[in-house]
Amino acid sequence: MAEAGTGFLEQLKSCIVWSWTYLWTVWFFIVLFLVYILRVPLKINDNLSTVSMFLNTLTPKFYVALTGTSSLISGLILIFEWWYFRKYGTSFIEQVSVSHLRPLLGGVDNNSSNNSNSSNGDSDSNRQSVSECKVWRNPLNLFRGAEYNRYTWVTGREPLTYYDMNLSAQDHQTFFTCDSDHLRPADAIMQKAWRERNPQARISAAHEALEINECATAYILLAEEEATTIAEAEKLFKQALKAGDGCYRRSQQLQHHGSQYEAQHRRDTNVLVYIKRRLAMCARRLGRTREAVKMMRDLMKEFPLLSMFNIHENLLEALLELQAYADVQAVLAKYDDISLPKSATICYTAALLKARAVSDKFSPEAASRRGLSTAEMNAVEAIHRAVEFNPHVPKYLLEMKSLILPPEHILKRGDSEAIAYAFFHLAHWKRVEGALNLLHCTWEGTFRMIPYPLEKGHLFYPYPICTETADRELLPTFHEVSVYPKKELPFFILFTAGLCSFTAMLALLTHQFPELMGVFAKAFLSTLFAPLNFVMEKVESILPSSLWHQLTRI
Repeated sequence: MAEAGTGFLEQLKSCIVWSWTYLWTVWFFIVLFLVYILRVPLKINDNLSTVSMFLNTLTPKFYVALTGTSSLISGLILIFEWWYFRKYGTSFIEQVSVSHLRPLLGGVDNNSSNNSNSSNGDSDSNRQSVSECKVWRNPLNLFRGAEYNRYTWVTGREPLTYYDMNLSAQDHQTFFTCDSDHLRPADAIMQKAWRERNPQARISAAHEALEINECATAYILLAEEEATTIAEAEKLFKQALKAGDGCYRRSQQLQHHGSQYEAQHRRDTNVLVYIKRRLAMCARRLGRTREAVKMMRDLMKEFPLLSMFNIHENLLEALLELQAYADVQAVLAKYDDISLPKSATICYTAALLKARAVSDKFSPEAASRRGLSTAEMNAVEAIHRAVEFNPHVPKYLLEMKSLILPPEHILKRGDSEAIAYAFFHLAHWKRVEGALNLLHCTWEGTFRMIPYPLEKGHLFYPYPICTETADRELLPTFHEVSVYPKKELPFFILFTAGLCSFTAMLALLTHQFPELMGVFAKAFLSTLFAPLNFVMEKVESILPSSLWHQLTRI
């Protein structure tokens, strides 16, 4: 019985919603018609006359107070809307309208069981959005002691945020520790050191661990944070390599003796790969680029499954420095695959190679006259593909925005990734004659292909909406975060701004020219109601008076 009553109420509600959705205009005219025919019993004309007499007795001060109060209220609403929009990225009034009023006026009820499929789709898209906004370790991250700290000493600014350094601490605990560390005193000390927030406490713990025995992770910490030059860091990493290689060989022989030994071997593998990669980066920093390339190639051959470090991006940058474009193309052929995750380095390096083939002779005037050749079209499409993946990069490559030191973590397709890419690859683009000119002429055309990037992409998934928030956490406060797409001001902010300005102007004019504004108001109202009076006169002349008399009596 209760289910039948509930079903009847649901049907009644759906009928009311349907009638309001499609027949509201008919209802509106019916209400107007009833008000008109009942104007005599309701004494509408007398009430209007009374209201008109009351308004005529009001002084100009009342209208000044009225318009001034309206301006004040709309101004307060404008300030609140603007604050809400800056903090949450949406209009409060629009959000309330969509969340609470739309279901009452015929919107879709998201909680109903009939929409379970759409709910599943929404959850899938949310999971996809979360995965797209995952923060990644920067493959080209700088050295804290030798580079980040030197920047702080010179400028007095902190290039790294607390959120970024906290993520690095989590990475170090994941890569450099295991459950059996408490069995070895030096590793137990380093396990606590990676959790320390104070840099001096971490460095002191590393020295304490080295007093016990040769600890590879202690040398890593000192090379990263205590060494003030790249040469010092390289020396410490070589000592770490000697200690780490011995631990790796011992754990390799025991890895099949149990889960504890397997976890220890996995940890020793991560330590060894990290040390060799950082040694290659030291060689690259010190100008020994060919040696760095050889070390990276050997590392990728020795540990082909450890793709989490993205060593191929380090290799691409070093090969571009050597201008070994054929080798760069070979690396791209392996990693620029549809089944592999993309990055700004992959997409923009592919665009640079295709631009290199045509950029030295490219002229926008000549291209507009004769059209684009096949090679030029391929280069433009590659640039459009790269810009769609990360639209923030061109402004840094074209030096429309100033660069800062890249963070230790990046957000793919975000401003942090654009900074990390441009910081190391701007020189490679400048080295290719005409490449930046071709980029300057063509990169903005990408946005005409994807007018609504948050809803639909062209070659990639729609642009994630969470990039701005994550980038603000990763990048320092003195940097102006690049936002894409630019947020348009909501309608209600523009409306309240116009209403506030208009009422303030009316208050000022009424205060300065009360008589003139009174005449203007009367003329405006008479003009506004003239069409309605004309329609009423025509209706009374067409319909017989007896009909109106009978309707009035009813």
